[in-house]
Formats: sequence, C-alpha cells, structure tokens
Amino acid sequence: MASAQAATGLKYFTLAFVIGGGGCNATFNGSTDIGDAGWTSAINSLRASGGDVIASFGGASGTELGQACTSVSTLQAQYKRVIDTLNLTRIDLDIEGGALNDTAANDRRNQALAALQQQYAAAGRTLAVDYTRPVNPTGLESNSISLLNNAKSRGLNVSVVNIMTMDYGPSMDMGQAAIDAATALHGQLGQIWPANSSDQLWAMEGNTPMIGVNDSTNEVFTVFTTANATALETFAASHGIQELSFWALGRDKACATNGTLSDTCSGTSQSPYQFVGTFNAITGGTGGGGGTEPTGRITGIAGKCVDVAAANSANGAVVQLYDCNGTAAQTWTVAADGSLRALGKCMDATGQGTANGTKIQLWDCRGGTAQKWTRSGGNLVNPQSGRCLDATGQSSANGTRLQLWDCSTTANQQWVPPS
Repeated sequence: MASAQAATGLKYFTLAFVIGGGGCNATFNGSTDIGDAGWTSAINSLRASGGDVIASFGGASGTELGQACTSVSTLQAQYKRVIDTLNLTRIDLDIEGGALNDTAANDRRNQALAALQQQYAAAGRTLAVDYTRPVNPTGLESNSISLLNNAKSRGLNVSVVNIMTMDYGPSMDMGQAAIDAATALHGQLGQIWPANSSDQLWAMEGNTPMIGVNDSTNEVFTVFTTANATALETFAASHGIQELSFWALGRDKACATNGTLSDTCSGTSQSPYQFVGTFNAITGGTGGGGGTEPTGRITGIAGKCVDVAAANSANGAVVQLYDCNGTAAQTWTVAADGSLRALGKCMDATGQGTANGTKIQLWDCRGGTAQKWTRSGGNLVNPQSGRCLDATGQSSANGTRLQLWDCSTTANQQWVPPS
C-alpha cells in the first residue's frame, strides 16, 4: 500500500479477504489474525496520510463467515470484532459461488449487519455496508437480486452494490461489457429501491474489473486493457458511480510477455500502476472523466479554511472552519457535477435537509441535490434548499460548524473556492 501511495497518490484500498479460520473465527485469508501487527501498522500509516481501508468479507475461496457462523449473534460478534479491531467505517461483503445460494446464511448476514448498523448509529458511529456481486453484461442474476431484496427487508442500509465486471466466459469487449453491466444494474437497483432518484441509483454503484488477462480461458484473447480502463472511468465519472476498483493491486504492471495469466502482473501493455492512475481520478481529487476540475482549499471568514474535522473520511464527518494547513482534509475538488469533494466524499446537507441550521457533513457522493453547490457572487448556494453555506453564529473560531442559512452578504457566507 505504501509503495502504491508513494508512486500514485492512491489512498483507498480494499483488504481482501476476511474469511472463517477454523470455524466461526474471522481471519485474513483463513490464517492471519485480524489484529496482526504488520497489517494494523500499515493501516495506521495509511490513515495518517489521509487514506483509509475497507475490509472485504468472503471471496471465491475458503469458508465465508456467514456460513461458518450458524447464528445471527455469533456472526454479528465476529463482524464487530473485525470492525472494532481495525477501526472500520465501511465493510464489503463479496458473496459468490456456493455462498450466494445459501439463503439461510444470506439472511443471517443481513440481520447481523442491520443490527450492527443500528448499534453503531446509537453510539454516534457510522457503518457503511457494500455488497460485491458477480454480474453479466445483462446485469445481476436472480440470486443476487434476492440477496439484496432480503437486505432491504431486514432493514440493512446498503451503500454500494459493487459489480465484478470480469470472468463472463465468452469472448467480448471487456470495457464495453463493464459499461453494459453498469447500465443494466442501474435499472435493477431502481426496482429494489424505487424511491431513489436516478442520480442516487448511479451513486450506489461500484465497478470492479479484472485488469489485463482474465482467468476465464476465452478472455485471454479479450483482455481488459488500459484503453478499456479509460473508457470505464469516463463513463463512471459522467454518471456519478461511487466506486471504481480492480483485481488486484499486485497485478498493476506489465508481464514479460503479453497474454500471460499471472497474479503478479496484468498480461497487457501498460506502465507500472497505470490502472491505479486511471481509476484514481475519481477518488483522488480530480473528479474523474479525464477532467481537470479545480482542486484546492476553500477559504472563508478571517481567512479560515473549510475543513473536515480530524481528517475523518467516515460518513457524517463534521465540516467546519479551521486554520488553513494544506492537508487533504482541506483539499476540495469542484467537480463537474456541482459537488464539492474531499477525502473521496462529498459536502452534504445532513439528512437532505433544507431548513435553516441544517448541518453540513461529509458523505458518500450520491449525485443528489443535497450535495450540489453553485456560486452566486461570494456565496455557495445549495440549489435544493435555496440557502447558502454559512459559518454558524458569524464565528471565525476554529471548529465552527458549517450549516445552511438564508443567503446574505455577511462575511460568514463569503467563500473563495479553488478555480
């Protein structure tokens, strides 16, 4: 992780996979303790530089934890142990193969996770839950849709449905197949969550191809190329897709010979970390789509900066005024869709509120109007409410919370964003 970050600025990583190690016992890859000092040290170093990790449970091999733990209470305890040990705010569930058809395990998992979300919310913490799903270019199969419907019925708030755009079997254009799958998923998510807007549905999506040579035989001849990556990133940025990732970081360099299937190189022509550089445009601060959206600090009253408290990238993190310090917590991108982005997330009106006093927070980018901001003179106006970004009480003290308030020309509503 440190090498990739030094080379490319990449800050966000998925640690895969957490599975059962000898029964109902969460481990990395079935053998490494969750509290392993090497991993916790690496994670802490990453967070100190403004990054973060997601832990992914499941995968194609080993014993999936929802199957290893045969009661809701024991499964919930194992999830909580991992979350608390690694201080996580987001987890991923990669449920595939035989585990996907285990409806009893799926139901246990959704009950356990919904209970944990409620427990953490009561304690003032956030737990975002993502589901990684196998997919075809035509969309999810029925077993994946059933799993998501069960999650909804159990009260689980699913933040992202991340599709594995890989290993389809037949030869095809892998970049276009990833785009087709994303488009099909958008319609399917709308059937499960019909109250969500189109923008919100796009913002629920993730997309994870296997770079270079896939491990389905026919796909050796139709690899996911760097050009495919550029096309997918452009599509994702233009539609507000929340997450782009790929399998896997250790493969992001050329092999000695193109067409080679390896877990240490891609088998396609590329420079080192080229796929990281392409996909990192969305979460790395440029806004994606090959664009060069303005990035820098937003200054306000008394020359103070708009700041994410404690550089916390969790959903619900406080947005405040603070002395300018040049950190990632004060580095905002004016994205093409009208959002203001820092630490891979968006400036958001809490609860999609519109009233005076609605607090401003950091939240997953969803594409909704609660996350849009337009300039009007020196004001930053939220078009959903018609109200302006405001430093509470006309204060310039460090830690002053930002909020929505009726627009005026007072100093606490005058902002200078990057341009």
